[in-house]
Amino acid sequence: MDFKRYPFYKNSGVEWLGEIPEHWVGSKFKYIFQEKQHTKNMNLPFGAISFGSVVYKEDKANLTDELKENYQEVLQGEFLVNPLNLNYDLKSLRTALSKIDVVVSSGYFVLKLKNNTFNKRYLEYLLYIFDIRKMKTLGAGIRQTLTFKDMAVCDVAIPSACEQTQIASFLDSETSRIDNLIAKQEKLIEKLEEHRKSVISHAVTKGLDPNAKMKDSGVEWLGEVPEHWEVRPLKYLGNCKNGINIGAEYFGSGSPFISYGDVYRNSELPTIFNGLVQSTENDKRIYSVQRGDVLFTRTSETIEEIGFSSTCLADVKDATFAGFLIRFRPIKKSLLPEYSKYYFRNILLRSFFVKEMNLVTRASLSQELLKKLAVPLPSQEEQSEIVSFLDSKTYRIDNLIEKQRKLIEKLKSYRTSIISHAVTGKIDVRDLVA
Repeated sequence: MDFKRYPFYKNSGVEWLGEIPEHWVGSKFKYIFQEKQHTKNMNLPFGAISFGSVVYKEDKANLTDELKENYQEVLQGEFLVNPLNLNYDLKSLRTALSKIDVVVSSGYFVLKLKNNTFNKRYLEYLLYIFDIRKMKTLGAGIRQTLTFKDMAVCDVAIPSACEQTQIASFLDSETSRIDNLIAKQEKLIEKLEEHRKSVISHAVTKGLDPNAKMKDSGVEWLGEVPEHWEVRPLKYLGNCKNGINIGAEYFGSGSPFISYGDVYRNSELPTIFNGLVQSTENDKRIYSVQRGDVLFTRTSETIEEIGFSSTCLADVKDATFAGFLIRFRPIKKSLLPEYSKYYFRNILLRSFFVKEMNLVTRASLSQELLKKLAVPLPSQEEQSEIVSFLDSKTYRIDNLIEKQRKLIEKLKSYRTSIISHAVTGKIDVRDLVA
């Protein structure tokens, strides 16, 4: 959209604000906000800042009253600020207007308006832009701890109360429209991803011939498979090996090291790795990674992260792999590597891992359990046909998903831009409110 500008501007003298409408008044946050003293309220639920909103924190519901004594209240209409910015993270939002009554960690600080002449919604939008543009430079130390004093002396420009309300109303309407568009794109991505999973699962468990005779696989989560396919436990198709365990002092230089994250995030093993380790020639032989190998995540805090696979499609020279992983090396000609990439990331396998996993303090996948995993085996020729089909199908779906993600990023960028232009006076939206 094209928006008109204000008739007259003046230099604000503040870098992050730039030019402002001539009738806007320069101010500082200390004239708008005051820091609220810690107030305890044992009857309120727990809360925290998440993605720029104050939300309930159900995971803290069982804290004792003694621990709760260290928490402070933030009430609806008050502003919550997270003073800690780990490693100068430029993405996390640290301010929020609370729409609920909760108690939060004493690590936060809470702000109240000094008087009722300010529109809270306008200030919420202003703080959002201030958070993105200016607040990242405030505070001190490696962990960048912010205090209200750091924020209080920062310059802002404020329109009249009436104009604040007009700007807030416009932004409520415009951001709601954008958020609805984003939600639709996210829903479409969700459907495309579900369709992708369904296509893969069907192809690697039912084949491509809709008229093929079927038989009971004898495996509950697998169901029926084509009559001419074999179904074998993984232990008959190759061997398994846990990864290397080595001291922290050996990391940071040396040969390629395949980490838990490399496997968890990728169905196809990357060819370049960030991890390096000083491994011996014997280590490189025992914990080698070659084309056809399938690496599985072995241990984690939760069952949901166990049993994710990544298939190696090209030998990785001198590489070793982490102790939190299991390497499955198939017998030659039993499984095409490209077929393994699809089958072992098949969503149906989650049923097997979740049902069979034992959770003590950490979820851990044993070799013995992994070896029980049922694998339906079409011929190599049929495996190749399935791979070609899935390569084509998933390529088209992935392209559609990527287009939606790019659109979402554009919408988010536009959302931020429109808020920034409105609350700093770069556009005049007063006539658009109606």
